[in-house]
Amino acid sequence: MRQHGGVDTDELLRREPAGDDLEAVRAHRKGQCALGYRVWGALRLGTIGDGHISARDPERPDHFWLLRYGVPYPDATPDDLVLVGPDGTLAEGDGAINWAAYCIHHPLHEARPELVSAAHVHTPHGTPWSAFVEPLRMVSQESCCFAGDQAVWDDDTLDVTDVEDGRRLAAAVGSARLGILRNHGLVTTGASVAEAVGWFAVAERAAEANLKVRDGGKAIDDAPARAIYDGGVGHPARGIEAYRWMVRTLL
Repeated sequence: MRQHGGVDTDELLRREPAGDDLEAVRAHRKGQCALGYRVWGALRLGTIGDGHISARDPERPDHFWLLRYGVPYPDATPDDLVLVGPDGTLAEGDGAINWAAYCIHHPLHEARPELVSAAHVHTPHGTPWSAFVEPLRMVSQESCCFAGDQAVWDDDTLDVTDVEDGRRLAAAVGSARLGILRNHGLVTTGASVAEAVGWFAVAERAAEANLKVRDGGKAIDDAPARAIYDGGVGHPARGIEAYRWMVRTLL
């Protein structure tokens, strides 16, 4: 058994438990969420508290788990997660709630019942790319993971501290796995925590490629890019595998 931060990483790299054991599902989601924060810590992301990963609770689906405010990402454990209610109040756990995280994540979870997780953190490439207020160009294999599966939120609300702002954000993102938030950065979604965190890493790499060929380079046409997406690059398993690789190699 391989452990990190008091959790069994081998177990958390497996699929979510099936069946009616809600406690097992909850533990799995919380464990993956804590590891996601630790991965970000290893990547030196969120060093000024500028990010959050959510995990929908399986028993109370209008609630989600989030790292309590003030915990350094490399130190995150499942015990450091707090349960946030639909009104933004603390339903379980000890500590403060990142209010902006509630205003972003609650509307996303509210609008998409199938969503288990969303991930957002300010990054060296995704944040500057968002200032162009454009979708990613298909200039790399990583970019093709979002062919026809990305959306842009063109809004000057940079500090999302009102739930109605978050609802506009969620409406703009729609069913996309990647949202590009003008002047703010990226947000990714997934049917598991692993998928959302994995897609975020892939999106950041795609944003880096886009920035480096901003003034040149040949983009892949829409039809071939979509064929690459449909051929397997866009399968949710790719996002999950990216998460698994990061856990194995960084932690």
